[in-house]
Amino acid sequence: MSLFKARDWWSTVLGEKEEFDQGCLCLADVDNTGNGQDKVIVGSFMGYLRIFDPHPVKTGDGAQAEDLLLEVHLRDPILQVEVGKFVSGTEMLHLAVLHSRKLCVYSVSGSLGNVEHGTQYQIKLMYEHNLQRTACNMTYGSFGGVKGRDLICIQSMDGMLMVFEQESYAFGRFLPGSLLPGPLAYSSRTDSFITVSSCRQVESYKYQVLAFATDADKRQETEQQKLGSGKRLVVDWTLNIGEQALDICIVSFNQSASSVFVLGERNFFCLKDNGQIRFMKKLDCSPSCFLPYCSVSEGTINTLIGNHNNMLHVYQDVTLKWATQLPHIPVAVRVGCLHDLKGVIVTLSDDGHLQCSYLGTDPSLFQAPKVESRELNYDELDIELKELQKIIKDVNKSQGVWPMTEREDDLKVSAVVSPNFDSVSQSTDVEVGADLAPSVTVKVTLQNRVTLQKIRLSVYVQPPLVLTCDQFTFEFMAPEMTRTVGFSVYLKGSYLPPELEGNAVVSYARPTGIPRVSQCKFRLPLKLICLPGQPSKTASHKLTIDTNKSPVSLLSLFPGFANQSEDDQVNVMGFRFLGGSRVTLLASKTSQRYRIQSEQFEDLWLITNELIIRLQEYFEKQGIKDFACSFSGSMPLQEYFELIDHHFERIYFDLVSYLMLLKLGLKEVNKIPSFFSNHVSVLHTCTEKLRINGEKLEELLSERAVQFRAIQRRLLTRFKDKTPAPLQHLDTLLDGTYKQVISLADAVEENQDNLFQSFTRLKSATHLVILLIGLWQKLSADQIAILEAAFLPLQQDTQELGWEETVDAAISHLLKTCLSKSSKEQALNLSSQLSIPKDTSRLKKHITLLCDRLAKGGRLCLSTDAAAPQTMVMPGGCATIPESDLEERSVEQDSTELFTNRKHLIMETPMPGKRMGGLHNWHVRNSETLVRFCHTRKHFAKLLVF
Repeated sequence: MSLFKARDWWSTVLGEKEEFDQGCLCLADVDNTGNGQDKVIVGSFMGYLRIFDPHPVKTGDGAQAEDLLLEVHLRDPILQVEVGKFVSGTEMLHLAVLHSRKLCVYSVSGSLGNVEHGTQYQIKLMYEHNLQRTACNMTYGSFGGVKGRDLICIQSMDGMLMVFEQESYAFGRFLPGSLLPGPLAYSSRTDSFITVSSCRQVESYKYQVLAFATDADKRQETEQQKLGSGKRLVVDWTLNIGEQALDICIVSFNQSASSVFVLGERNFFCLKDNGQIRFMKKLDCSPSCFLPYCSVSEGTINTLIGNHNNMLHVYQDVTLKWATQLPHIPVAVRVGCLHDLKGVIVTLSDDGHLQCSYLGTDPSLFQAPKVESRELNYDELDIELKELQKIIKDVNKSQGVWPMTEREDDLKVSAVVSPNFDSVSQSTDVEVGADLAPSVTVKVTLQNRVTLQKIRLSVYVQPPLVLTCDQFTFEFMAPEMTRTVGFSVYLKGSYLPPELEGNAVVSYARPTGIPRVSQCKFRLPLKLICLPGQPSKTASHKLTIDTNKSPVSLLSLFPGFANQSEDDQVNVMGFRFLGGSRVTLLASKTSQRYRIQSEQFEDLWLITNELIIRLQEYFEKQGIKDFACSFSGSMPLQEYFELIDHHFERIYFDLVSYLMLLKLGLKEVNKIPSFFSNHVSVLHTCTEKLRINGEKLEELLSERAVQFRAIQRRLLTRFKDKTPAPLQHLDTLLDGTYKQVISLADAVEENQDNLFQSFTRLKSATHLVILLIGLWQKLSADQIAILEAAFLPLQQDTQELGWEETVDAAISHLLKTCLSKSSKEQALNLSSQLSIPKDTSRLKKHITLLCDRLAKGGRLCLSTDAAAPQTMVMPGGCATIPESDLEERSVEQDSTELFTNRKHLIMETPMPGKRMGGLHNWHVRNSETLVRFCHTRKHFAKLLVF
């Protein structure tokens, strides 16, 4: 940050909601007074032309009425204004105004008034040229070495240079290979035009070459972009700068040779006349404008560079000499002589802030008064210091660094969920059976106590829940103001969200500029994703929740899901999710238990969580405060491990299938996904290190894109060729490559969607396991929060960072710190770098060990001194195992000691020479794939794809 700000000598704001750019500012003696005083000429995209003559009464005064010499509305947008000798027969200065389809040249003159109103200024149109093409920018100079007059060159949006010899049109030329116009400048020393093409290279064209080349207006329309016909327009020199240029300026001072300055998006270049780099400077901030303005020593040039951080830097070649702060972002900067003050810096912003400033500091005339000398009483100073320290200590204890009470009172955020569905569902593209998926309205209310600015409300719900609108913005809120916004939520997808809780976050700024954040949470109704269903007597997965109170009727707990036709079934209730799965809830008539059962393990989570929440609310309304739930059954780790394996396999299965698809050249795109879906068990053996191979997917997609662009260039060259040549099946190759790119992109999108669905189901199962562990060991809210941070560290796993390695690192840290059995484990150093796992065995061992430590009395906390005597017995279903990498790294344990059910790890191994059905036949028909089976202790088979 600069120590000095730009000293405001004169400033004003132009118009309302007008836009300006770098060509809209010019400084010159446009009225030809001859006194050496410049006028400020400004044009806007709204068509307003203004001429100022600033002369403040004292430094820092705003614009006075007499400072505006002329203001006229020219109707058409003004792209650029320049002052030069543009009228034949005279060497007086005239004003050239460039519109999108017209070039106008005006004379500016002032006549002395007869009263005290002063001089009256007016403009007179000398001539105008109607352009056949849309203009972009222009430059002027003594083209061809003419004396006493300036010619104008206009660049069109399609890359054509149009040269005007004052009142007459000279010629037009197309720049070779022009795609987008760049900045344009004229060098009088070499008589050439310099621009930056869309290929990001600086190009120089001699005026003589332009004049003798084929006239663009005499070509046929189809031949205008063709570069090989007639006399070819040859570039003088080129220089690749590797970035797009913002502006070009050519200067020549007495102390140094002519130089070409190019301002890029990240660098600043100084070139010689022949295109060689004299020097370059890498800029720290994104530049917005620049101006080489003088040379103070031989061989050096000073340059002003404005950037998007409201700063103006002064460079002497590549050395930063001064940095000053501006009140706005400049898009144009000029230096001139205003009111006998030389070296005034004039800056213009894109919204019309015009400022004349100078560098340095103003002398301070203030002198501090002399204080009376008196003796210091150190005892009184010590007493005062202790009182102040006590006040500071009390404030820090009660409020901390931030005044929380004041922060909470600034803005209150509340959310209300409608009890009923929307009469017209907002889910226009999601159907459930014959009807649309239901939607519910949520209203968020903001109540502020003080003035707030830049309020931004962001709403988030768990996918596949979808919001009709998730962003709301308010620029200003007056004190004691209330704003209410509404939006709808509905389910979009065939799977379930891991949570029904939504979050509304509001970020805002107080008038002091301090940013703050407030939030509130809301809970969506269960009926948004669930419908009443038929109870099922049998299910694959069951959970039993114990309570300490008498059972409550399910009709009172879930009134919206009661089946009126079966009044006798008060202790049984069925739920049918919109995705198709079913869950059954049973309440015991004789004991204080509830059973939840379903065919899918992850589907138990939402109903179990909803049951506990509604039971707690029910007993709170009854005034009962000692209600508690517990879980005493077998911890369902096997079911949870199957979901982990499924998620792990899903990642690698999709990547392997598409990699094999690419190896085959995408010949049978439509048949591959259906084929692999029937051979998941075989592909399970391919999980080792295939995540690394998955990175080849993006590389091969990039290769297809490069191939597609190469074919396009070859075809374009054939089409541009003056002599027609056969395409040699390039069009067929282009079509085939296009289909490959599209198919591969669709495959990547489908793969990402499948990965996200699998991760969402895993999150639901993880929530359920955390809930059961908390009920099983009666963990506190802080301990459950530690579990959630360890098991759910990611919102979404990616190819670079997956859920398995992240959770494994977090659980290993817990086992090493608060759940360690000895100081030896605490001294172990775990690797700080997350690596791709070969399989899930290590993760499953650590999860089992975590439950074992909790069962033996371990408690979760953030302190490392939390190792407690482990006396509790772990319930059945989870046998104790050594923690492998932490205790007995060299001991390998048989899988029968780890899991009671090994169906998710064991596979049938085909005998040598025995065919593998469709998989073997498909490989024989479509690829030269070598399949080799090898038996090991951990994996029974591996499929190697070459």
